[in-house]
Amino acid sequence: MSEPVEWLPDGTPRSPRFGDIYRTSTGGLEQARHVFLGGCDLPAAWAGQPQWRILETGFGLGLNFLASWRAWKDDPQRPRLLHFVSMDAWSVSAADLRRSAAPHPQLAPLADALAEQWFGLVPGMHRLVFEEGHVLLTLFAGDVKNALAQEPFPADAVFLDGFDPQRNPAMWELAAFKAIARHCRRGTRVATWTVAGEVRRQLEQCGFILEKTEGLAPKRHCLKGVFDPGWEPKGRRLQAGVVPAVCAVVGSGLAGAAAAASLARRGWQVTVFDAGDAPAAGASSLPVGLLAPHFSVDDNLLSRLTRSGVRATLQQARALLSHGLDWQWSGVLEHRPDPPPAFQRRIAAMPLEDAWTCPAGSGQRAAAFLGPDATALWHPQGGWIKPAMLVQAWLAQPGITWRGSTQVDRAERCAGGWRLADARDGTVAEADLVVLAAGTATSQLACHALPLQSVRGQVSWAEQDAQQKLPPFPVNGNGHFIPGVPVGAATAWFCGATYGRGETDLLPRRADHQENLTRLGALLPSVEQQLVSSFSSRSLRAWTGVRCASADRRPLIGELEPGLWVSTAMGSRGLTFAALCAELLAARLHGEPLPLERRLAAALDAARGRPQRPASH
Repeated sequence: MSEPVEWLPDGTPRSPRFGDIYRTSTGGLEQARHVFLGGCDLPAAWAGQPQWRILETGFGLGLNFLASWRAWKDDPQRPRLLHFVSMDAWSVSAADLRRSAAPHPQLAPLADALAEQWFGLVPGMHRLVFEEGHVLLTLFAGDVKNALAQEPFPADAVFLDGFDPQRNPAMWELAAFKAIARHCRRGTRVATWTVAGEVRRQLEQCGFILEKTEGLAPKRHCLKGVFDPGWEPKGRRLQAGVVPAVCAVVGSGLAGAAAAASLARRGWQVTVFDAGDAPAAGASSLPVGLLAPHFSVDDNLLSRLTRSGVRATLQQARALLSHGLDWQWSGVLEHRPDPPPAFQRRIAAMPLEDAWTCPAGSGQRAAAFLGPDATALWHPQGGWIKPAMLVQAWLAQPGITWRGSTQVDRAERCAGGWRLADARDGTVAEADLVVLAAGTATSQLACHALPLQSVRGQVSWAEQDAQQKLPPFPVNGNGHFIPGVPVGAATAWFCGATYGRGETDLLPRRADHQENLTRLGALLPSVEQQLVSSFSSRSLRAWTGVRCASADRRPLIGELEPGLWVSTAMGSRGLTFAALCAELLAARLHGEPLPLERRLAAALDAARGRPQRPASH
């Protein structure tokens, strides 16, 4: 449920929960520019910087973010990336975001873009992406204490915003200011509208040097300052990250292409190497894949990770692909033919409408030819995507060069950073940074023991007959069925896929076709009856591929040695995880705000379960 906003006759928004206004009658844009941007010397302070990171303590109606975004767009000396990290325990509706920005024509289109991504803000971290990935909003839906407990990053500016300290004291406690200080480096600017004595004293206690300046009517003063403590801060010193230079990525499937695109956006000159003669020649050559969040009764780790991954991939698909041709945002129905009692109880308690997952409606069940009592869920944020098209779109981004038919045998240190060598010890490339995304070959390339395993998959597919009555959307459960996919001049359906652990044979198998048909019969009995003849005809086709998975079926992302990173083990969820993992890799490398909560990011760390490499002598 969205937080209600009361709009006063003069257009001032007010919070019934806190009994306070979101902004004064002077107007939110003027306050954002005078108090916060001006108080942090923006946009002048970010001129010529590669990145700028703003930390805000209360998102509210988003005008500080929109004003910062607008200033970034209008500044020819803007940084390559603008990070805006904010938090709010009580998120307003998309309609109120638009209404708040409506009086300011220069903000209205930005507010519309924000509102389009303003969905599914369940408790936790959410990454919203704008300006082709150059403006990143990281929003924590939760209280300030939990938000500031996430992994610190070196903020360049801090906006202390929120309701009056007397009405919402948790936002202005000493503990909160100490947590904010852990996100600051010497020189970090701070600004706020309040000049309350207790706020000033506590900020000074945390190492901020403050100055009371002219306020914006009806307030006489506001506060600005800089983090410059008279002592050396304890704990880990925040690092701003590396300077972009030359990067080599090994592997041009989803994982490698996504990593290349994320690094290129940050200024790296990236060359992507692949043994194949075309991008997405391995497991990412799958003709079409399914994108849908994982649902669990207890909303487990995988469920939370897949929601973040689906959001990241949808953002990329909307920006880069042709809807209806390369991908289809149709929603996905999940059918559970024989659910356990706990699953049924969980569905019965769910809201009838939700941005992520809700009970399937009678019309959706009927469209899938399921009975009214069938146990089914509806995932609004789901659909199908052609992986190869997404890979090609990523590799086409500025700053990326692709080199195929190039065999890389290993990565080893050299004087300038890292050297990629072939089987004859010839130098393929030298680079400051290497990212290994070569599936199960990654361990060999890095000379590191990684918990990787091969998983063979086979998909069955055929062109659709005009007489066939198929669902208008994908269906998943135990296996999946994807209808209505354009393939050349025809339309096709796809079902599968098998999951053969430890297998690498790519020859199609009749037994795997039969397995796909059997699972289709449990998933969609009516569809199975229509397609059973296709499975015995010459028109049936197969795609086979070998995917790379980890022991716990979660991706492996991280730095093995300085300058040597891995992004692998996407398993059967490459479409869900590739974009998210690429952004996590780039954030770790550059000391940026992470796109995931600390615990979720740790669940993808390549160091988990990996034996240490023996020291060289």
